[in-house]
Amino acid sequence: MSPVLLYCDDEAAAACRLAEAAGLTAVAIARHRFPDEELRLTLPLADTADFPETLVVYRSLDRPNDKLVELLLVARHARAQGVRRLVLVAPYLAYMRQDIAFTPGEVVSQPLIGHFLAELFDAVITVDPHLHRIARLDQAIPLDHAVALSGAPRLAELIAEKRAAPLLVGPDAEARQWVQSAAEATGFEVGVCHKTRRGDRDVTIRLPDLDVAGRQVVLMDDVASSGHTLARAAEALLGAGAASVDVAVTHALFVDDALAVIEAAGVGEVWSTDAIAHSSNAIALAPLLAPALARVLAAWR
Repeated sequence: MSPVLLYCDDEAAAACRLAEAAGLTAVAIARHRFPDEELRLTLPLADTADFPETLVVYRSLDRPNDKLVELLLVARHARAQGVRRLVLVAPYLAYMRQDIAFTPGEVVSQPLIGHFLAELFDAVITVDPHLHRIARLDQAIPLDHAVALSGAPRLAELIAEKRAAPLLVGPDAEARQWVQSAAEATGFEVGVCHKTRRGDRDVTIRLPDLDVAGRQVVLMDDVASSGHTLARAAEALLGAGAASVDVAVTHALFVDDALAVIEAAGVGEVWSTDAIAHSSNAIALAPLLAPALARVLAAWR
């Protein structure tokens, strides 16, 4: 039986785009939440004979805690029904930033969640994981098929359509890899800000040594979460004379009032990929994910 792609209804659009691009049948998992917050999941594959040898699960891990429990339930159930190979397509991968203990007693989540996923799945495919001090995803998720893709070239294509000769700026040093990747695809000039963080929503930004006066600037990053880093960078750029500031990110977390914070800072347009469903989505990742998924499936034939 051919591989089947499972998804939840809150990610139906992106999951079905991937299934179509990969030539897979997509079927939805039904979810019910009991009053005590427990989850009941119902797969559309009722009998053991309905389960394929290889099952692909699409679940982006923004707001991850319930979703990790879902993955545990689905994967263990699928194994019990005889599924031999399980692939997780998680365009956004949670718990990757905590890779060391910054204060005594802190739980280091990256390897713990990485090993948890490796115990459940035979392959994990993600986009722009937030890795700081390791070079490869398989150092966090110990699998032969731990695949990390980049959304930066796709964002660069969109920026080139929207703006003529923009200046690409990373709001902090960690964003350097994304602006450089985008610059390699477009030839646009780049710069990287210096950030000092004092809290989750308390940051200061020092601009790169570039003349931004009159420039169309696009801030690029992997994740927009609270929005404060991007907002402070936009304010500094506009204060230095930038003609406009837009934002392009892979993962549009935008928790609470983050989008309003960015817009209040003077940002014009916000573009994101569909790694996380959001009103700012401007780029589908299916054309990036489908070939990677095909390579993983082909390795098992």
